[in-house]
Amino acid sequence: MVVLAGLNAPAAISYAERTYHAYRIEQHGYKARFGHWDLLDVPDRHRVDAIHAALLRTGKVLLIAGSGNNEKSFDAGSFKTLLWDPVRNTFKHVPTPDDLFCSGHAQLPGGRLLVAGGTARYEIMADKVERAAGPMLVKNEDPDVTRSFRRGTVFRAPDGREYRAVRAFTVPAATKHKSRKGKVTVTAGEVRVFVEAAQKGRGQVRKRPAQYRIEGLSGSDRRNLYGLAQAMTLDKQDYQGINAAYEFDPRTERYVPVDPMAESRWYPTLVTLSDGRVLAVSGLDDVGQIINGKNEIFDPRKRTWSTAPHRYFPTYPALFLTRGGKLFYSGSNAGYGPADEGREPGLWDLRRNTFQRVPGLKDADETETSASVLLPPAQDQKVMVLGGGGVGESKRSTARTAVVDLKRSPRFTDGPDLPQGTRYLSSVILPDDTVFTTGGSVDYRGKSDSDIHHAQFYTPRKNAFRPAAAPVVGRNYHSSALLLPDGRVATFGSDPLYADPDNTQTGSFEQRVEIYTPPYLYRKGRPVLGAGPTELQRGATARFALAAGGKVATARLMRPSAVTHTTDVEQRSVEVPVRQRGRSLRLSVPKDPALLPPGWYMLFVSDGKGTPSRARWVHVPPR
Repeated sequence: MVVLAGLNAPAAISYAERTYHAYRIEQHGYKARFGHWDLLDVPDRHRVDAIHAALLRTGKVLLIAGSGNNEKSFDAGSFKTLLWDPVRNTFKHVPTPDDLFCSGHAQLPGGRLLVAGGTARYEIMADKVERAAGPMLVKNEDPDVTRSFRRGTVFRAPDGREYRAVRAFTVPAATKHKSRKGKVTVTAGEVRVFVEAAQKGRGQVRKRPAQYRIEGLSGSDRRNLYGLAQAMTLDKQDYQGINAAYEFDPRTERYVPVDPMAESRWYPTLVTLSDGRVLAVSGLDDVGQIINGKNEIFDPRKRTWSTAPHRYFPTYPALFLTRGGKLFYSGSNAGYGPADEGREPGLWDLRRNTFQRVPGLKDADETETSASVLLPPAQDQKVMVLGGGGVGESKRSTARTAVVDLKRSPRFTDGPDLPQGTRYLSSVILPDDTVFTTGGSVDYRGKSDSDIHHAQFYTPRKNAFRPAAAPVVGRNYHSSALLLPDGRVATFGSDPLYADPDNTQTGSFEQRVEIYTPPYLYRKGRPVLGAGPTELQRGATARFALAAGGKVATARLMRPSAVTHTTDVEQRSVEVPVRQRGRSLRLSVPKDPALLPPGWYMLFVSDGKGTPSRARWVHVPPR
């Protein structure tokens, strides 16, 4: 009996601890100190692999899955988008026109969400590649004809081996140039395509450059149109991007096509500029190669793209709009690109296309899968980097945090360490000027059961963390979190590589949604905003009524999130000076468009304890 009691004691103690913890976290005193987590009841038919999450100006949340990192869904052309209404807790599936898996997104001045890029082809690992393949440059020397070709178009090598285009493509006509002396030269039109061998096996590998004949052509077309390729290999074939772009309209709740980008992009970053235009950088192109610095800008008025200054970044770089319109690259990124190129933090002046490197970042070789945030309030011009790991499938992760003050001679200084090395951390700015951080994993994609079930608050004024209630759901790769208009935080996704500590069972995508209620929502006497304008002009004064609550201490304009792969360059909290006379509030709207880019914002007012109101949606128009 003594032996049996000894064997059962650990289980009994563990059960007692779990029971007490479950009781403790439901007590009001605990919630008022640490907050509380709740699992959202999402019907099975509405569950999606939430790769991307964006808060719309209607208060609804757009969850974009696309093919959801599921190759079977990609092959079937099954692409998903879910619209969730947090107020009514209703769900709606939205027709999704392309595979927007691993696209980029940004909030537009009018309230639409720009979504650009996505997936054209899934990766094939080297040990799974059956057909030799590679990029090919297709040339057209005819100045009078643009030619379109179907998927499966055959290119024949000089030795007779055949290779087929994996997608349809169009080759532009050649262009004529006439010199001052009257001499005419012709520059061939060209397009890049990806081809694979018609036959399987190593016998289709080609190591030397060659010119390929396009089958099915005759006459002059046979001479004018041809393909050029360096090699055909059995190497790993990376994901390939698309150039499609859409605006999601929150009123009609549908995708509206706009002009495509010049470059196909998979894993791009889209960042809003001070005039409301959107810069698209980086990504893998339509043949699976990282884009070597070709950037472009979307004009929401014309709905067209134009060439932007040339600068290379690894994929999903964290770029923040700062004073003077410069972009600060924190070094955070999400994966593709060489370890020794484009990973150093710095200030990018778009007008001059200069890049000022910013030193001082500890563990600078572990910025991949790190989180970055423009600390509140945005006027302080401080950016924080949190956690991260080594390049690729590295097991290394860091607990390092660091802060750079861009108002001074910029240099990183160490912040407080996270409780442990953390990749894929979610960081959300709250209306009380704290940053809520949650989730992540120690190892690559949560390997070895390394999800971190902890959360904490970072207070910029104190440069310190304090604990928050622990989430139930672990979150790693393909997870996200964002602030809701009622002051809560919603968390989505997670894409673990394995389902067990020994890394023997394939993981599955986490479709549960968990919502965190911060401690400030367990206080009494929450401020309530009354009547006031919807349109705010920079440099002007806006008057709002205070419907309920006592003294208002602060006001914040908070830009809604558009987040994926731990990258959220949209969220920012802008301080708005406020004066109160009785129930009347006078808000002085900042002038600087680099501080307050055009678009829709959540207006929160908070009392002296940091208890925020529910948000009022207001619009800051372009200049």
